[in-house]
Amino acid sequence: MRRSKWLRQVGRVMCVAITMLVTVVSASAQSPPDPNTGALTLTGGMDFTNAYFFRGIPQDDTEVIMQPHVDVGIGLSSGDGALKSVGVNVGTWNSLHTGSAGLDGPGKLWYESRFIATLGLGFGGGVSFGTTYTAYTSPNNAFNSVQEIAFKVSAGTLVRPYALLAVELKGQADGGAAKGKYLELGVGPRLGVSGFTVTVPVKVGLSLGDYYEGSLGDERFGFLSAAGVLTKGISDGSRFGSWNIHGGVEFLMLGDRNEAILGNSSKVIGSIGIGLSY
Repeated sequence: MRRSKWLRQVGRVMCVAITMLVTVVSASAQSPPDPNTGALTLTGGMDFTNAYFFRGIPQDDTEVIMQPHVDVGIGLSSGDGALKSVGVNVGTWNSLHTGSAGLDGPGKLWYESRFIATLGLGFGGGVSFGTTYTAYTSPNNAFNSVQEIAFKVSAGTLVRPYALLAVELKGQADGGAAKGKYLELGVGPRLGVSGFTVTVPVKVGLSLGDYYEGSLGDERFGFLSAAGVLTKGISDGSRFGSWNIHGGVEFLMLGDRNEAILGNSSKVIGSIGIGLSY
């Protein structure tokens, strides 16, 4: 892809993102009630999607893809000093495929499973810093296992900016020859609109070294995406937690290496699911 073509694609995605941002920023912000004020929190859900891309790397876009996930959070401490809170989260995220990456390919439904552990620090002004260890495994042996350590800093402002740096410790997400380093920059504004919550994540994924290895070597640009997610609460959270239904659309633009795998420079991904927090 020539640079001018890539710039045009970036421009189109950013126009979509700006349009969605203008729409949601004009509404008044709302925060759903917290059903649990204790030290333990539970979140989880099940999502259904037409395609699965990992940081812009195509995984599967055939038949039905189901992605169940669960996370347990432990609030270790809180205070009024510079360090406002310390917490630990442990969870798992999974991807089940009926198409070419699952039942129609390796013959088993369970394509991917992740073990995720995070130490999170909260500071004043809504600033947070997290250190996350993730182990990526494939129960149906569709890919080799990968382990990584990631560092994320974010701010609790209206647009919710963040930066994430991930370093591979074992294996390679791109199936390349060397362990990679990955950088993701993004925003995720979230506002209440007429009883719904609208989230508009916009992010770009970049290689800082050997993360998107292709025939011409490592490629800096991996992907750019803009999405809109609509969430509606379906319970008050008083006894059995807060349940919600949600759905969204993501517009994904790919770099040369990922475009060559997919056979297309862009993809529209739709999803729908149910979530729980308690």
